[in-house]
Amino acid sequence: MRHILAGARIFDGAQLLDDHVLVLEDELVAAILPVSQAAEPTMIVDGVIAPGFLDLQVNGGGGLMVDGHSDLAALRVICETHRRLGCAGVLPTLITDTPQATARVIAAGVEAAGAAVPGFLGLHLEGPHLDPRRKGAHDPALVRPMGAEDLARLCEAARALPVLMVTLAPESASPQQIAALAGAGAIVSLGHSDCDFETARAAYAAGARCATHLFNAMSQMGHRSPGMVGAVLAGDAFAGLIADAIHVHPAAMKAALAARPHGIFLVSDCMAFAGTDLTQMTLNGRPVLRRDARLTLPDGTLAGADLRLDQAIATLIGQVGIAPERALAMAMSEPARAVGLSDRFGLLAPGRAAELILLDHDFALRGVWTRDGWAPPLPG
Repeated sequence: MRHILAGARIFDGAQLLDDHVLVLEDELVAAILPVSQAAEPTMIVDGVIAPGFLDLQVNGGGGLMVDGHSDLAALRVICETHRRLGCAGVLPTLITDTPQATARVIAAGVEAAGAAVPGFLGLHLEGPHLDPRRKGAHDPALVRPMGAEDLARLCEAARALPVLMVTLAPESASPQQIAALAGAGAIVSLGHSDCDFETARAAYAAGARCATHLFNAMSQMGHRSPGMVGAVLAGDAFAGLIADAIHVHPAAMKAALAARPHGIFLVSDCMAFAGTDLTQMTLNGRPVLRRDARLTLPDGTLAGADLRLDQAIATLIGQVGIAPERALAMAMSEPARAVGLSDRFGLLAPGRAAELILLDHDFALRGVWTRDGWAPPLPG
């Protein structure tokens, strides 16, 4: 089937194009052409057509968390929920849990990869090898240093999954363990750490190449002690950012993005609430409350984010002052680069799958492309 979509601005992953059409053939991008060179359009669209988002930190969705009960069916629900929220791909993320829960989630992830679940990119294991001083909403009873069995399990998972991201603190894993994980193909991301600048730099030298939710749950930047934040901003590692203006102040985001022209990408850090109207859920036996666009434990500790990536883009543009092209790329081509999937995601180009979303002129999500045309996104 052939479609010629006209009327909208087109973001190709790098630039916003006006007065162009997008040509689709059999669910593939066939061409992006100036209007003057195109045939009669088959569909007039108002807004911005862009590649689907990639979200590398998705703790749940559709009423389900990634946890020790997650199986293939649960991962399908979570991935489908996020596809209807505009994501072409996600990394379902397990928050600190037991070795048994970790093994079960890895097994489910391997099964999801074998079943080619739409939108499943791999897994993100956030913990349990963290610094309890920077635990955030993670259960301190489950936080622990990495042992030999943990390392073997993670290396095996990295070899079995298309993508495995592992968030750890350098205090809880040695440079040798980090090097082994990187050598097995895992993307080692530093986070939930109180380490100093030098320790973070040593972890990056050992093979770590990302940071989890920049500024949050990590040692902050001081003028004499730059901490992990300083190591990220002075280096070239990728870093996720929760751009809800709650987890990070707009002024801090502006400074970070000025320091790092490339490599920072958006994450939702969403929970089971995503795609639902739920107001409460449970995390490791503790209630998480959804109030006023915040997710918190009863004591007020932030527990993930009530955020969609289109909202994060709007925050960057409206409150931080970032150019629309860069804000869009931070939800599309930058995360694709971070996990080595730029050949499949983040760009619109001939031969690419037509994983498209439609945004309005304020960059709010309005549609997700399907075989039958534009489907409305899920609320919430």
